[in-house]
Amino acid sequence: MIMSEQSWPHFSHAELECHCGCGSQKMDPQFMERLEELRMAYGKPIIVNSAYRCPNHNASVSTTGSNGPHTTGRAVDVQVSGEDAHTLMALAMHHGFTGIGVSQRGQHKSRFIHLDTLDVAPGQPRPTIWSY
Repeated sequence: MIMSEQSWPHFSHAELECHCGCGSQKMDPQFMERLEELRMAYGKPIIVNSAYRCPNHNASVSTTGSNGPHTTGRAVDVQVSGEDAHTLMALAMHHGFTGIGVSQRGQHKSRFIHLDTLDVAPGQPRPTIWSY
């Protein structure tokens, strides 16, 4: 389902679509509303590195295979580091994001935080935080 970019004024269709070139972008509207709320509370641009991934692309780039969080349209990886990462992580917890993955090693431009709103599932307690 492609929603109007006007629904999510701080995020473009292009930055939310799958990076394999298939053009799919199936972001969950409730997730995007929460991401917009987070962006407003943060008060700075949120740079999305990865959002929706089609099952084939996710299987090629992630250990979660063809059905990982990004395939649900309820996950994004955002480029952020340092003090901004700390602030964004705290705000994400406050705004109800249930999965937060932290990658803060290496060059600042390659550092990111994964945010998702997945539900509790067997072997996947929520809320949870992990590091890459």
